[in-house]
Amino acid sequence: MHDRAYHDQCVNEERRHTATTPIRNPRLALFALALGTFAIGTGEFGSNGIIQLFAADLDVSIPVATHAITAYAVGVMLGSPAIVLLAARINRRTLLLGLIVLFLLGNVLSALAPDIALLVVFRFVAGSVQGAFFGAGAVVAAYVYGPGKGGRAFATVMSGLTVAAVVGSPLSTFIGQHAGWRTLFWTVVAIGLLAGAALLAWLPRTEALRGRSIANELDALRRRSVWLMVAVAALGISSIFAVYTFIGPFVTDAARRDASFIPIALAVFGVGMAVGNHIGGRVADRHEHSGLLWGYGGTLVLLTLIGVAGANLAILLPCLFGVGAAMMAAIPTIQVRLTRLAPGAPTLKGALNLAALNLANALGAIGGAVTLDAGWGTLSTVWAGFVMTAAGLLLYVTTVARMQPAPVPIPAT
Repeated sequence: MHDRAYHDQCVNEERRHTATTPIRNPRLALFALALGTFAIGTGEFGSNGIIQLFAADLDVSIPVATHAITAYAVGVMLGSPAIVLLAARINRRTLLLGLIVLFLLGNVLSALAPDIALLVVFRFVAGSVQGAFFGAGAVVAAYVYGPGKGGRAFATVMSGLTVAAVVGSPLSTFIGQHAGWRTLFWTVVAIGLLAGAALLAWLPRTEALRGRSIANELDALRRRSVWLMVAVAALGISSIFAVYTFIGPFVTDAARRDASFIPIALAVFGVGMAVGNHIGGRVADRHEHSGLLWGYGGTLVLLTLIGVAGANLAILLPCLFGVGAAMMAAIPTIQVRLTRLAPGAPTLKGALNLAALNLANALGAIGGAVTLDAGWGTLSTVWAGFVMTAAGLLLYVTTVARMQPAPVPIPAT
């Protein structure tokens, strides 16, 4: 396509324009990025599994304890874009190392928090790292992969998060339950230290990863197309959380199975996410719209199946895998599309993508709670997700898909 060729041409010109250093260990560099997102994802997902533990220890109710979880999400949505703007000119390698230090600080302080008020503050600090890390990590991964592989680059960075959903979350919850909630955060710190060492050792040192002017980042915020794409992401992806948040009740109340099946269902969903992320990265680089259209469309079909026949575990489990796979297949396309709509601010686009995911988390959970409170049944949460994903798909087809990508700015000497 013309815009793809133009994008690749501009990226090649930028590479020739900057002093570069050969990448000696590209696979290790990519592994370091994924390890970083694994640490971040383990801290995020693990916190959700220990709410009751720190609520009891800090002598607060469960609703009050959830403020710490909300603070993390707010940190992603507000803190990460702010960090990206303030650090616009910093080399992406340096920025990633600084973010890991901030991540470690947030989790160390969380482990030491004497009361819920300070825990809320410290979880905000930890959350402020996430979007900025994914954004800067996507830039570094794109440099390692080379032009035209932005989808695979973002999928590589996201892979750590999907592994955290499959392995990190259950493991960290187990640690919290058996060794105390503070031990969970110390475990996350240990993983973060390993990630920091890997980033320091294996990320390429090159001026090609230098930051851009803050004006470029701010220009992206003025683009209507960018905010429409963020809305498409937040609405569409909300269905994944309208399902994931309520998997426990799906298994025990709708399918009437023992609670021991819940970890199996969560793992099936997580494996689907990992598979979809892997496929989505490749699709995003080859087809401009397919990943999102098929991902959202497939999710709508699967949500319908769950809503109609999800009480049957033989139907529920494959559909859980399918929802995780279909929706994650769309996310790399969202990132690539955001980057093309505002190519001068790739780091901010990654931060906004993660902010949209956290907003989707809130929308999915809230929508599901509304249907449950209305008395429509355990499986009714999927219909809340259906409505929001359908709205996101309609918004994309009627607006964003028709918008032309912006020209790629070439840095001046």
